[in-house]
Amino acid sequence: MFRILSQIMTLPFSHPFSLTPIDARVLGTLMEKARTVPDSYPLTANSLMLGCNQKTSREPLMELDEAQVATALDNLTALGLTRQTPGGRTSRYEHNFQRGAGVFEQAAVLLGLLMLRGPQTAGELRLNAERWYKFADISSVEGFLEELMERADEKGGPMVVRLPRAPGAREQRWAHLLCGPHQVDEAISIERSGSNDARIGRLETELAELRDTVNRLCAELGLSPPGQA
Repeated sequence: MFRILSQIMTLPFSHPFSLTPIDARVLGTLMEKARTVPDSYPLTANSLMLGCNQKTSREPLMELDEAQVATALDNLTALGLTRQTPGGRTSRYEHNFQRGAGVFEQAAVLLGLLMLRGPQTAGELRLNAERWYKFADISSVEGFLEELMERADEKGGPMVVRLPRAPGAREQRWAHLLCGPHQVDEAISIERSGSNDARIGRLETELAELRDTVNRLCAELGLSPPGQA
């Protein structure tokens, strides 16, 4: 169903852009506040900066200044993903992500959450999306994620990727590709590093236990432990 809808819907813009992490934080914050605090939206530059730097629902945490937020807004506006609202004494800003990136509302919600909170499982995305959009179940989340992962080249190519399962994890996490493939490479490297560290730790523990066993047996038999005269 998701594939058929995406084929028949005409959208004005594909995905030939690569954001910086700061661009993604600014864009994701505008998308969040549009849904969670509509009475305060569009946002002033100062409110936007505070939203970018908040200590909850953010991964990683950032400490952006006014100049960084302004540069990100310029970049995003040039890409057609944000715009300044006309009128008023104070400049305010809103996102144009769904139209600018050419995605459905549900897909935009998932991408916004991934930009703000980093890689997440489908279950985590459904839970974190409660104030943005109520997905019926995890399978509907997975359906839109798979659509984004299989996005055709003529529409800009994949926008998310499914990461390798972390050691001990039951579910695989998803990451966005809006900041380019280097994000994915880094995440995979971290997970592989964690897997190697865990394996080395287990081997070291087993080796220490074997040494204790050998030393104990040698003591019982009246023999010198290996490596001792």
